[in-house]
Amino acid sequence: MHKHAENTTNPILRAKYDVLVVGGGNAALCAALSAHERGARVLILEAAPYEDRGGNSHYTGGAFRFAYKGVDDLRQISPEMTDSELENVDFGSYTEEQFLDDMFELTEYRTDPDLCELLVRSSFETAKWVAGKGVKLHPGLGRQAYKVDGKFKFWGGLALHISGGGAELLRALYAAAEQRSIPIAYRTPAVELIRQDGKVVGIKARSEGTDVEIEAAAVILACGGFESNPEMRARYLGPGWDLAKVRGTRYNMGEGLMMALRAGARPYGNWSGCHSVAWDVNAPPFGDLDIGDQFQKHNYPFGIVVNARGDRFIDEGANFHSHTYAKYGAEILKQPGMYAWQVFDTKVTHLLRSEYRIRRVTKAEASTLEELAAKLTGVDAQGFLETARAFNAACQTDIPFDPNILDKRATHGLAIDKTNWANPLDTAPYHAYHVTTGITFTFGGLKVSQNGEVIDLYDGILPGLYAAGEMVGGLFYGNYASGTGLMSGATFGRFAGAHAAEFAAAGMH
Repeated sequence: MHKHAENTTNPILRAKYDVLVVGGGNAALCAALSAHERGARVLILEAAPYEDRGGNSHYTGGAFRFAYKGVDDLRQISPEMTDSELENVDFGSYTEEQFLDDMFELTEYRTDPDLCELLVRSSFETAKWVAGKGVKLHPGLGRQAYKVDGKFKFWGGLALHISGGGAELLRALYAAAEQRSIPIAYRTPAVELIRQDGKVVGIKARSEGTDVEIEAAAVILACGGFESNPEMRARYLGPGWDLAKVRGTRYNMGEGLMMALRAGARPYGNWSGCHSVAWDVNAPPFGDLDIGDQFQKHNYPFGIVVNARGDRFIDEGANFHSHTYAKYGAEILKQPGMYAWQVFDTKVTHLLRSEYRIRRVTKAEASTLEELAAKLTGVDAQGFLETARAFNAACQTDIPFDPNILDKRATHGLAIDKTNWANPLDTAPYHAYHVTTGITFTFGGLKVSQNGEVIDLYDGILPGLYAAGEMVGGLFYGNYASGTGLMSGATFGRFAGAHAAEFAAAGMH
């Protein structure tokens, strides 16, 4: 035993393990379950206390992106779907090629082709595997499909959502870990990798104020990016990012990334990029478990978004929100005062998701645009009215509006034209929502192999070290397709767990 181990009062930290998993969210739990399935003795280290466990996964709405050929594939993952439920739903298909196209297009062809292909080609199997762990999924009606002519039609590949979002995802995965008697040490942040002859052989952690060393044949880092750390956000993402609100956990401080880099891991991917969204201006600085993801405001494609000058600054209708929301959050941060207002009229009220109707929402409502202009805190009222009138006049209203397709109902002649869903603001009452930037997770991470092994600076591997979840670099650049993060965490967690268990069993430590 290492000399510090006996100082801790927590007996589970005294044992010797095959696989140590650092983190407590979706990727970490999938890694732990996958390693345990292959006979490994596994310990999970979670920096947060029990009540805050789960990292960012606790705050997700539960979108889960995977390739499927049709409804028969979906039924393998969500067998509870009944014939009557399916009668008025057109799920279409979402092929591996469409998924790959989306990943390449959204990242401007920067995504790592090998990792991306592995993610996409494994996505259906991963969805089945996760469902087999007790995670229930259901059709995402109203989020990824709207009712038109009595039928829901899906777009964008997100047919199924995790029932109950992040909280239920974690409940199911933690229950699966409990069934397997996988021990979990809470309030036990990892602080350093232990290396011997170039191999990772354990973790230095802090438990109840005591430093402890835990031996293991393999270590899987699945403890998130640096989105909770304002110093690292300013350092890597740039000025102003230290002021962004954090959508999720306060515990993703980037320590896993830093300890891996200190051990010689190769940094990889978009370290100056992140997933960020429109977030209520009065939301707390970190996520609130009682509200979950409901501070988000994702229905901007059906209205206009204006800054303090009253100007539009994005093409709200460039694509479905699931293809633009993760980059438009950063555009809000660039605006004066780091805020914006999303403005809608009553024609589209029925399309707005439940997040627009929560009690804790920063909203203005009025029966005329002039009256609304006066209520948009921090906005030049005259500038807003000029923008709204010019927008209304530019809408091509002869093209029918259809929220389920890229309907080409555009504006013509504006400095920034709206490409789809251009509805004039002409039907009272008008309502508007005050938003700022909420950061979800950071894109920069570690270079990993297809087995989840961490690559060193010189393209060798760091024996005994694996990574999963937000810590995998190279998948996302500048933008992101919703539901891919949970799928990536589950996929690379599953692979890392399996290969770490094999490495341990081979006695290569």
